[in-house]
Amino acid sequence: MKTRRASSRELDKIDRQILRILQREGRISYVDLGERVGLSTTPCMERVKRLEREKFIISYGARLNPHKLQANLLVFVEISLTTKSASIFEDFRRAAIKLPHVMECHLVSGDFDYLVKARISEMASYRKLLGDILLKLPGVRESKSYIVMEEIKETLELPVPDDTPEIV
Repeated sequence: MKTRRASSRELDKIDRQILRILQREGRISYVDLGERVGLSTTPCMERVKRLEREKFIISYGARLNPHKLQANLLVFVEISLTTKSASIFEDFRRAAIKLPHVMECHLVSGDFDYLVKARISEMASYRKLLGDILLKLPGVRESKSYIVMEEIKETLELPVPDDTPEIV
């Protein structure tokens, strides 16, 4: 029987298990992780290091409770720019990256240019974020906002496929 070593092109069953577990339990010890995936500590640690090196794992972090940090209000804002030029997009991008309350900002296709996700403390803070900050970013023409009334699901976990297709 031929044994295959996982490379940056292919994840085996153990690699996929490691990724699933680390998404949910980033602080798990190598000993416990190894036991869960059927490896001793050293080979488990080597696999995690390889997954990090090959950028399957890009970071670790703590997930904070927004309600404990006065960030109760979640908003999504559609932003339309005045023109569609590379310099306007770049100016907007550079400015948006610096905004501390903006958790995500995506250039999207469709009727608007950017979708912004932000957390703030209350409606007054939202009005300030919109009027004093977002609408004053370079090239902004207009916005449309969505205030989240109930958070049904929010996760950072990516589905790890059972079989990763080969890269051609």
